[in-house]
Amino acid sequence: SNTIWAFALIGDYTPNSILFLDALATSAKGKMDLFNSRDLAMMLRGYATLNHSSPELFDSLSHQSIKLLPTFNSQEIANTVWAYASLGHSASELFHAISKLVIDRIDT
Repeated sequence: SNTIWAFALIGDYTPNSILFLDALATSAKGKMDLFNSRDLAMMLRGYATLNHSSPELFDSLSHQSIKLLPTFNSQEIANTVWAYASLGHSASELFHAISKLVIDRIDT
């Protein structure tokens, strides 16, 4: 996640970047269990900042985010929602879980 975010900050999006981002997505999909809430949110934010769509990665990140959602802080939730919205990637289960979490946090 730190690598993708650093790459996004550089903002140099070239044909070689696309290959790198696709390879990183493939690698990340096999390592979802190693990610914490910050890692998930930063990876999503990095891809969205670069406007690089990776549907399979975003599906995997969505499933892992749902599992770890109670550990997300407000900034991680905001970054996650922004990333999916920015790339127009549907994640209805994740958005439903986020909505429920936010309502629960407001009520407490």
